[in-house]
Amino acid sequence: MLCILFALFLSIFSFDVFDEGYGVGQTILALLIHLIPVYIVLAVLAVAWRWEWTGAVLFTALGIFYIVMAWGRFPIIAYVTIAGPAFVLGALFLANWMYRAELRPHVEMN
Repeated sequence: MLCILFALFLSIFSFDVFDEGYGVGQTILALLIHLIPVYIVLAVLAVAWRWEWTGAVLFTALGIFYIVMAWGRFPIIAYVTIAGPAFVLGALFLANWMYRAELRPHVEMN
């Protein structure tokens, strides 16, 4: 659920294409391009849903990638706001992977 909320949060940043004065086709194309980070987050979620350890690695990598690519262009709060949730998601998937046996109920077969 947190990952979907993170994707929705990221999608808010794509709404600035409607203020650019593009035509309908150009606006749709610009919107699709601005939503690429959301597609990536949702793709990582799809992989992480099956393999938690991969989700931990990929979400952490996404946070690091954002910081490296945007370093020096924004105030520190921008890095915390965008990369922070990715790091939290990575930590949660890591915890889920590490404690999977305790988190899932044991089913006894008769």
